[in-house]
Amino acid sequence: MRLTRVHVDAPLSIGQRLSLPEAAAAHLQRVLRMAEGDDCVLFNGDGNDYDARIALLGKREVQVEVTGARPVDNESPLQLTLVQAVARGEKMDWILQKATELGVAGFIAADSDRSEVKLDATRAARRVAHWRSVIASACEQSGRARVPGIDVPRPLAEALAGLPANGTRLLLDPNGSLDVEGLGPGALPDPAIVLAVGPEGGWSPRDRTRLEAAGFRGLRLGPRILRTETAGIAAVAALQGRWGDLR
Repeated sequence: MRLTRVHVDAPLSIGQRLSLPEAAAAHLQRVLRMAEGDDCVLFNGDGNDYDARIALLGKREVQVEVTGARPVDNESPLQLTLVQAVARGEKMDWILQKATELGVAGFIAADSDRSEVKLDATRAARRVAHWRSVIASACEQSGRARVPGIDVPRPLAEALAGLPANGTRLLLDPNGSLDVEGLGPGALPDPAIVLAVGPEGGWSPRDRTRLEAAGFRGLRLGPRILRTETAGIAAVAALQGRWGDLR
């Protein structure tokens, strides 16, 4: 039987007793109807699963005791970073959820010229907290013990300036000169790929110039134009199938 996995944003160690986050405690108690003595699995993003047992089931608190630790080795050899122009509401949630399930290593939320979502500092902080919860939940479901990171949205130029120097840089473009098969035979010389996906209205000419100046090359996925919430997921799956762990 597959055990329930719970993300805990705290250091974990064998023998430790701790209270679960409120949302996780409510899910175990009210939705799954778990009882004292039942087993579950905790993870905090350090690459391990921690076996745990419910030690206390109170009205407002669930305490667990960590009984063991196991390394989890299910990360893709393809170190894929998704630069996603911020999409509206549930579209962004869906992108983050599915890309996490497919093995994306990290996210960069970018404000582009045509982004329809503009967030002030307070709203941005709340939105990022929500996005991190979505990503952690996707890790719970998919069995990942490494949690991809995401920070507050940054202007595209600033996001590009902060990218590491290594890796292959690709931007989705229905008129791009590259396709997945044409990127090269065999394994990539560098397993790091940065993939940029535009907003609902596509990249503006100015954004496209910035991306090309930063070394991004156009990648096409086929004869049809995909929506922003479809394009990145399709590209990630194709790249994982070509060089990652979906082969």
